[in-house]
Amino acid sequence: MTGKKMAGNLLFLLLLGGLTVYGVLNGQDPKALWDSIRQAQVGWLLPAIFCVLFFIWGESAIIHYLLGTLKVPLARWKCFLVSSVGFFFSCITPSASGGQPMQMYYLKKEKIPLPVSALVLLIVTITYKLVLVVIGVYLPIFAPGFMKKYLEGILPVFWLGLGLNVICVGILLLLVFYPQLVQRILGACCRLLMRLHLLKNQKKWLEKLERSMNLYRETAQYLRGHVSVILKVFLLTCLQRLSLFAVTWFVYRAFGLKGTGIYELLLLTAVISVTVDMLPLPGGMGISEKLFLMIFAPVFGPKLLLPAMILSRGLSYYTELLLSALMTAAAHLLLGREKTAGRPGEEK
Repeated sequence: MTGKKMAGNLLFLLLLGGLTVYGVLNGQDPKALWDSIRQAQVGWLLPAIFCVLFFIWGESAIIHYLLGTLKVPLARWKCFLVSSVGFFFSCITPSASGGQPMQMYYLKKEKIPLPVSALVLLIVTITYKLVLVVIGVYLPIFAPGFMKKYLEGILPVFWLGLGLNVICVGILLLLVFYPQLVQRILGACCRLLMRLHLLKNQKKWLEKLERSMNLYRETAQYLRGHVSVILKVFLLTCLQRLSLFAVTWFVYRAFGLKGTGIYELLLLTAVISVTVDMLPLPGGMGISEKLFLMIFAPVFGPKLLLPAMILSRGLSYYTELLLSALMTAAAHLLLGREKTAGRPGEEK
């Protein structure tokens, strides 16, 4: 990612953040809001911060595990930095599109071959989104009463978010398990665009397509030969996701509230992720806050709803953004240095 593009993303993030803060706090009494937030017990909020750290660590553990199955060594602390890089750039780019390209860049600095890093990160992406799809499909089949009770006001946008996630996972699985079919379709599209004079250098594009399809073939071979590995990755991804969803439950308990169980709170928080994950907004900013205020109204009540949203989003998104930003700075300073420092004949 170029400096100019990153600056543009950060500027857009700040603008969106400013609009979100204005929309949420407009017309509110700051003193009364702060007094309500101060009611939260810190002892319940500290585990929420740990959940955010576990969320970031969870992906680093998956990356380390997958690299290990490929006999590619990388220290755990470096995997944690790479994971943080992914979350930081996912937080500041629309649809989390910038995370994995930057992870591949830093893995390359550690001399991890691009085909290896691409394979690992593709599996991470598939399992990461598959967890959301499983939750989204679970709700209408096994929890229709839950949906009627909490989600009636947001069903259109929920179905949109779920549909986009299903399409994304479906395309990824199609690419992995049927790469030849996809290659024929895309090859035909390339030739059509050439005839319409909308695409130049057909040979270059077809060669690039072939290289991409090779990655998906290798991924398919890996998935077929490592079913137990993929199952472990999926289960760890479930724990990773649930750890972040649990932040809202800790906020709920921090206000001394009871009556709504952890099961419902986890599902409600998951609904927000399912809904906003594929939308072209950094971190789902703006719409996540709006959805929280809509679906958690019967849980927190009118007095504590806004303070709960500020704490929940502040911990689950903005704390994640801050921590991953600090770790990204560390990654920029530390990753790749050991590979180049002190080589004979090189200037220091």
